Amino acid sequence: MTSSKLVKRIQKFNRDRDPELLRLKFQKMQVDPFVFFRGSCHLFYEDFPNHSALNSAPKSWICGDLHLENFGSYKGDNRLTYFDLNDFDEAILAPCTWEIARLVTSIFLAFPSNNNDVELARSLGEIFLTAYANNLIAGKARWVEREIAEGLVKNLLDEARKIDREEFLEKRTVLDGKQRQILIKENKTRPVSEATKEKIKFCIEKFASQQPEPEFFRVIDIAWRIAGTGSLGLERYMVLVEGKGSPDRNYILDLKAATESSLAKYVECKQPRWQNQAERVVTIQKRMQAISMALLNTVAIDGKSYIIREYQPTEDKIELSAERELKDKELTQLMQTFGQIVASAQLRSSGRQGSAIADELIDFAKQDWWCKEVMAYAHEYSQKVATDWQEFCQEVQIIEV
Repeated sequence: MTSSKLVKRIQKFNRDRDPELLRLKFQKMQVDPFVFFRGSCHLFYEDFPNHSALNSAPKSWICGDLHLENFGSYKGDNRLTYFDLNDFDEAILAPCTWEIARLVTSIFLAFPSNNNDVELARSLGEIFLTAYANNLIAGKARWVEREIAEGLVKNLLDEARKIDREEFLEKRTVLDGKQRQILIKENKTRPVSEATKEKIKFCIEKFASQQPEPEFFRVIDIAWRIAGTGSLGLERYMVLVEGKGSPDRNYILDLKAATESSLAKYVECKQPRWQNQAERVVTIQKRMQAISMALLNTVAIDGKSYIIREYQPTEDKIELSAERELKDKELTQLMQTFGQIVASAQLRSSGRQGSAIADELIDFAKQDWWCKEVMAYAHEYSQKVATDWQEFCQEVQIIEV
């Protein structure tokens, strides 16, 4: 049986991934259209029309892969917990409307899978766009932390505050005498070779030598980390380090390979000359987030670039699962918060290396044509995603990985 054009596109994009983890990614993508959408960001931009009026919007730094589950809690480098955008692998300079069109498409895909009708998705999309526009017009970048959060976000941040570091370590490591080792758990972690361990350890030590407290980064153990959907199959490691000097004060780092943004082939505006892909991701993340994630930095290993950061007990996202009953007020507050976060990220990063200044974003937000364009395109494209998902599920068994 010959693969369809859609399947060939997915195969081509994922051709350099780890075969075992790629099978897991494809398995996840069969769950529903929303998960398929999350795992195939490249299709959204391959399909985005060249003639769309949305391409004329002001240029902004965007995370690129914006959807409902790419917002989450984390601890910043000031040790306070925030709720913000949390995935910048695809980050790039592009029309600001690309970001919001992808987010609204995800709304149409997520809520029908929760057994709600399309009118709820349409209403939530309009609430998000109104909040986004109003926050741009206000012209002031804001942030979300526990003291000012509302509804589901406040609940998430309240729960994050209660999480104990020792309990977090116990779930992910085993204590052998006075030293911890990373727990190998199916579909969560897997072992790496001694050669890989030595290679990573050497590079972490080199990185540590340039930090204020190099002993903090003394490597204890390393394992492959299995996480995410879109990035599954790319190199990603958990690195257990000394931290603050005792087994219960060890820290875990997340080390993730950086690859070219899947948007790069489709943006027409000039991009900065990054030293490597990790520099692109980390630089844009620091520009867009209110406070950077703890220990966020870059390292190089054998000519490849990696993003390094703390893997935290406070990391979490709001689950929008079919089993969870969400109230209208909760959903309204959530969309308003998302609108504020996206607008603030664009304002915060405005006027940097080609991005529009705040006044341009404010003038854009005062117009109304783009809201109708975004809603119409998001609804239409969500229907295409649902059709593509069905085709993918029918043919996934013949995909060669």
